[in-house]
Amino acid sequence: MNQSRRDALKAGAGMGLFGLLVAAGLMKPEIARAEWNKVAFEAKTLEEALKAMGASDAAESGDVVITAADIAENGAVVPVGVTSKMDGTQQIAILVEKNPAALAATFTIPAGTVADISTRVKMGQTSDVYAVVKAGDKFYMAKKEIKVTLGGCGG
Repeated sequence: MNQSRRDALKAGAGMGLFGLLVAAGLMKPEIARAEWNKVAFEAKTLEEALKAMGASDAAESGDVVITAADIAENGAVVPVGVTSKMDGTQQIAILVEKNPAALAATFTIPAGTVADISTRVKMGQTSDVYAVVKAGDKFYMAKKEIKVTLGGCGG
């Protein structure tokens, strides 16, 4: 089986799952729809990504907490978690300052949902990682330096 056919089957299987969840009433159609901010995801610098997200004026807040190891032995899969303690959290974004494209992930938080996400990001080198939270139409952020080692040898 060629690679493009595999990719098409994988995509179809994923879309089929969303369709099934919507049909069963377990997921609303508006939740299944992905929101894509192309300009923010293509931004090369942290400042460009924040501007594209409308978060240039994000203020640091102790209510935004990043959970990640201080040292990542494998930059290809760096576990990062973000928790927002703010009521009305609408969105959480993770940005990696020294990556070729700063914005690594965004998550839309439905009303009434606990604002606690975790994912894995790719990091090419030691960098500050930013969590940006949108709550009540304002933006807040936290930052944490994560050191990426080469082969687990330090750096």
